[in-house]
Amino acid sequence: MARFREIDFRPTPMGDLILRERWDPVAQQDLLEIKLGDEFLMSSLFTVAEIALGHLATAECEGTELDVVVGGLGLGCTALAVLEEPRVRNLVVIDALPEVIQWHRDHLIPAGADLTADARCRLVHGDFFAGLRADGELDPEAPGRLWDAVVVDIDHTPSHHLHPSHADLYDSTGLARVANRLHPGGVFALWSDDPPDDHFMETLAATFPEVRAEVVTFANPLQGGVAANTVYLARSAR
Repeated sequence: MARFREIDFRPTPMGDLILRERWDPVAQQDLLEIKLGDEFLMSSLFTVAEIALGHLATAECEGTELDVVVGGLGLGCTALAVLEEPRVRNLVVIDALPEVIQWHRDHLIPAGADLTADARCRLVHGDFFAGLRADGELDPEAPGRLWDAVVVDIDHTPSHHLHPSHADLYDSTGLARVANRLHPGGVFALWSDDPPDDHFMETLAATFPEVRAEVVTFANPLQGGVAANTVYLARSAR
């Protein structure tokens, strides 16, 4: 049995992008993985927290016709979780790597079949961070749109970024940009690989009147025991 199968390889300005399938003898299953340079962006073995991110974000939302934007596509787990909420009428998923979007459109990533078939969902190539800086225009097809939820799963943590240009999302100015693109009482949800960060929580609380951190646990068969990620949730002023 082949241990590795490279499904696609693309050089990008951010590094070599690889989609591969790997048999893991410890987990005793085939894993789908995305690597960018030396960074592991996603593994199908660890998706519990990414799914929880989408569920928690939409559960916090009020109203019956929700407009949601997700920054970061990856294996599509968060986007699929958002679409499980029947109140969602529009989902825009923004990713800086057009190759990842194409993998979904070509159904090389399994979630792509459902995402591209759902009329509520659009996959958009763009820089989520630059969109926030540009007067908050995250969706060029709907300039000025306010969102019921802004959901982000791009960087590893608020202090460990895939690119230095992402850093300004996590300070008070960047978080204010997010708040300005939300409806009153709208939700900002952020995934992190680390335990809750007190400093970041303080920064969130300086911008959003309601904030909390949800710790999501899951089995880690590679290291044994239980692992944990964090989902930060913040609500804008009503």
